[in-house]
Amino acid sequence: MTILDLGCGPNKHEGAIGLDRVALPGVDVVHDLDSFPYPFADDTFDVVYAMSVLEHLVDFLGAMEEIHRILKPGGRLIFETPHFSGLNSWTDPTHRQHFAIRSFAFFEPDFKKNYYTKARFRTAWLRVDMHSPWRQIGVQWLINRSRHRPYARGLRRFWEEHLAFLLRARGLRAELTAVKGE
Repeated sequence: MTILDLGCGPNKHEGAIGLDRVALPGVDVVHDLDSFPYPFADDTFDVVYAMSVLEHLVDFLGAMEEIHRILKPGGRLIFETPHFSGLNSWTDPTHRQHFAIRSFAFFEPDFKKNYYTKARFRTAWLRVDMHSPWRQIGVQWLINRSRHRPYARGLRRFWEEHLAFLLRARGLRAELTAVKGE
């Protein structure tokens, strides 16, 4: 299995090739993540990790297209990023993107507005991580369970549109699968 840790910094996943713009311990390839193409051939990786990196990119769509290009068909992008309602999304001056649950729907093959990019991914799973009080009383569980329950599908959207700045989330974690050749 070939693994790329995109923007790994000093905390590279074991067994991965580390790519970052800064030559830190553990970084194998130094490359600006906003400079395309990435220095890898098409269909190279089974897994790409992007932990706390997508929000820093100037050209998010370009980066997603590059990730798609270097992933093998069916390859997995596993990432975490702050949710737009979390304070960290806005206080870090290096954050250029702010993400919502549906931000990644634009890459789904059947999404009506997927015309901004040719990169296609299916969402294997996407979880909202909430701050401790909301996690402890079950709000996080309810938001994450609602995706799979027909009677509660609108709950995620209702929370995000109307309650997210009251019941704040910390971040999003997800796994997307590269769709190629369909």
